[in-house]
Amino acid sequence: MQELTHYINGAHVKGTSGRFADVMNPATGEVQAKCPLASKEEMAQAVAHAQAAQPAWAATNPQRRARVLMKLVTLLNRDMDKLAEALSREHGKTLPDAAGDVQRGLEVVEYCIGAPQLLKGEYTDSAGPGIDMYSMRQALGVTAGITPFNFPAMIPMWMFAPAIACGNAFILKPSERDPSVPLMLAELAEEAGLPKGILQVVNGDKEAVDAILHDEIIQSVGFVGSTPIAEYIYATGCANGKRVQCFGGAKNHMIIMPDADMAQAADALVGAGYGAAGERCMAISVAVPVGDETADRLIKELVPRIEKLKVGPYTSGKDVDYGPVVTAQAKANIERLVQTGIDQGAELVVDGRDFKLQGYEDGYFIGPHLFDRATKDMDIYKQEIFGPVLTCVRAQSYEEALGLAMDHEYGNGTAIFTRDGDAARDFANRINIGMVGINVPIPVPLAYHTFGGWKKSVFGDLNQHGPDAFKFYTRTKTVTARWPSGIKEGGEFSIPVME
Repeated sequence: MQELTHYINGAHVKGTSGRFADVMNPATGEVQAKCPLASKEEMAQAVAHAQAAQPAWAATNPQRRARVLMKLVTLLNRDMDKLAEALSREHGKTLPDAAGDVQRGLEVVEYCIGAPQLLKGEYTDSAGPGIDMYSMRQALGVTAGITPFNFPAMIPMWMFAPAIACGNAFILKPSERDPSVPLMLAELAEEAGLPKGILQVVNGDKEAVDAILHDEIIQSVGFVGSTPIAEYIYATGCANGKRVQCFGGAKNHMIIMPDADMAQAADALVGAGYGAAGERCMAISVAVPVGDETADRLIKELVPRIEKLKVGPYTSGKDVDYGPVVTAQAKANIERLVQTGIDQGAELVVDGRDFKLQGYEDGYFIGPHLFDRATKDMDIYKQEIFGPVLTCVRAQSYEEALGLAMDHEYGNGTAIFTRDGDAARDFANRINIGMVGINVPIPVPLAYHTFGGWKKSVFGDLNQHGPDAFKFYTRTKTVTARWPSGIKEGGEFSIPVME
């Protein structure tokens, strides 16, 4: 049995708490490794190393820091297949999907190579008589991130790349369910030239999280996960004077207008709803066709596509559409919600409950499900299922469809499929959701824009990656300077004002 480690001050370090979490193979249901769960003392050790290393890294000019990220991009491309295989082995994603996970993180690293430009301050010459003013963006110090199981490569890079580009040290607490890739990323960063102690990985559970939240040295915390935990981390971190950004749950609606290309809409829904077994915060989990005729046409297109989905382990090849969910507990929760949908009166059009995969009976595989005629009072509509379940809620008008998305407590992502530019423009302007797709089912912005939802999908006022990341990981200092001219006029005893 493999025993994993922490990565502290440039070395793999065995856990000393005596506590471990099982790292499962989701395809077989077997334990494949043990992940150490850090104590408060182990976290403090990492923080001490980060605090010692950070000043010299912050004093390194941004261009030299960017060169480390340039080298990291090269190494990520070199080890893409290795990273994807390790990710698939612990998470269950297909290999192409796992490689995409790495790639979308890599793109943020590429964006952060522009740190010299992104960190430039502002300057005003002669703001007053003989007075110049300028601002500087300076590193926070020691920062931390708590990342989820569903993107074990992408989201860590979304956090640590801008953090270290800005001159901070970063402590990563990844999910204990699939910790190998974060450990590999820390190794690659140091191979790229990152000093020891600047990027460390401390595995753990709530004890490690609380150690981060209550440590006085850690200046900021990023989090991605469920809304209840996001609320807890945001409230606790803010109460302790930290800068905090937390991204929570989602229930993403896709509106299908009567004029939409129905085949295109169905293809988009199948990929967005069932890709990665639905374990994406940007997955489309609710289809909202406008009008019964539209709904009937959509269901007719969806059913054969869903029934043809190939479910299997990543080792079955690149034509597998999706793999298992991450744990037995996740599988049980999805099955519970499916039964709730049936009990509450939704029509189960595609029933994946009897899905079995020969040779993998103990794995966490779930067949695809499609509900029709669900209503907004049902649990399958209100709750985030995080599984291969698509729910169709019929709307009788555009305004009703818009209202469904706007009234839901989550506001991460949404999409509309239509040929009508006026409807699309109105939708984009009125919807109270952070990321909007127009004939794009999963509108995850590219690295040079920012990622973030609204409502109960986010806590904090700055998004991930893009320009917001450089704001989040720096403080602005403004300097007002006057150099002696040789003319002494005496002291000033009132607030100076412009004349």
